[in-house]
Amino acid sequence: MQSRGSSNGLSGLVLRSRLSALMISMFATIATVYVAGRLWQDAENRVYLIQQLDRGQSAISVDDTLKIANCKEQQKKLYALEMELAAARQEGFVSRYVSKRNGTHSKRRLLAVIGIVTRFGRKNNRDAIRRAWMRTGAALKKLEDEKGIVVRFIIGRSANQGDSLDRDIDNENRQTNDFIILDNHVEAPDELPKKAKLFFAHAVDTWEAEFYAKVDDDVYVNIDALGAMLFTYLDKPRVYIGCMKSGEVFSEPSQKRYEPDWWKFGDRKSYFRHASGEIYVISRALAQFISINRSILRTYAHDDITVGSWFIALDIKYVDEGKFCCSSWSPGSICAAA
Repeated sequence: MQSRGSSNGLSGLVLRSRLSALMISMFATIATVYVAGRLWQDAENRVYLIQQLDRGQSAISVDDTLKIANCKEQQKKLYALEMELAAARQEGFVSRYVSKRNGTHSKRRLLAVIGIVTRFGRKNNRDAIRRAWMRTGAALKKLEDEKGIVVRFIIGRSANQGDSLDRDIDNENRQTNDFIILDNHVEAPDELPKKAKLFFAHAVDTWEAEFYAKVDDDVYVNIDALGAMLFTYLDKPRVYIGCMKSGEVFSEPSQKRYEPDWWKFGDRKSYFRHASGEIYVISRALAQFISINRSILRTYAHDDITVGSWFIALDIKYVDEGKFCCSSWSPGSICAAA
C-alpha cells in the first residue's frame, strides 16, 4: 500500500512539473510574439514618419515640426550668407544690402547709418552738405539702395516746442525728407552728448546696419571711400573707429572746453584715448550696447569724450584711423573740415 501511494505521488509531481514547463513555454512564446510585433510596428512607424517627412506632410508632433522648420530656416539663412559672401568677394565692396523677409515685412541689413549732427540756424551748412556729398531726393534713396548707406541730419526740438524754430525744421524736412527729429530731446549747446546717445539708440532700433557713424555738420565726407574702408572691418564685431586723441581736462569754468567733472580724471587731468568728435564710427554691437544701457550711461561735457568713456571697460578693437583726422587733410583722407 505504501509503495502504491509513493508511486502515485511521484506521478502527480512529474505531471505538475510538465504542466508548469508547458505553461512557461507557452507564455514565453506569447511574449516573444508580442515583443516582435511591437518592434515590427515601431519599425513600420519610423518608415512611415520618414516618408511623411520627405513628402512635407505634418504627421509628426508640433515640437518636432517646429524643430524641423527651424533647421530648414537656418539652412536657408546660411545659404543666403554664403551667396552674399561670394558676391562681396567678387565685387570687392558692398554694393547692395541683403534683404530678409519676415512675413510681410522686409528687414534691410545696411552697411552704415550716418547721422549728421546739426542744430537750429544751420540750414546753409545742411544745404552745402546736400550739394557736396549727402545727395538729395532720388539720389539719396539710390545711395541707400545701391550702397547700403543711410544718411540723415540729426536734430532735437526747441525748448518752446512748436515755435518758429520747430516749424522751420518741419518745413525743411517735408521738402527734403532727410532728418531724424528727436522729439524727446531739447536742443542746447551742453546737451550734445545726450543727443549723440539718443541718435545711436534710435538708429540701431530703426535700421539694421553693420556700422553707425556720427558726423558734424561742417565736415565733408568721401562717401565711397568711407564705404570701402568700412567693408574691411566687417569681420570685427566690436570696433570703434576714429581719429584717436587725448588731451587736457580743463577745470576752470572760464575755459572754453570746461569739464565740470574734471576731478574724475585724476591728478594729471588728461582725458583717456577717444575718437575725435568730427567723425567716428562704431559697429552694431556697440550701438546696441548704447541703446540697451541708455538710461544709465553717464555723459560728460563733450560728446566724443562721452562716447569714448562708454567703451573703456568693454573688450573692443580701437582703430586709430588717420583718414578720419578731418582737420589735417591729406591725400586719401575720408573727410575734411570746413
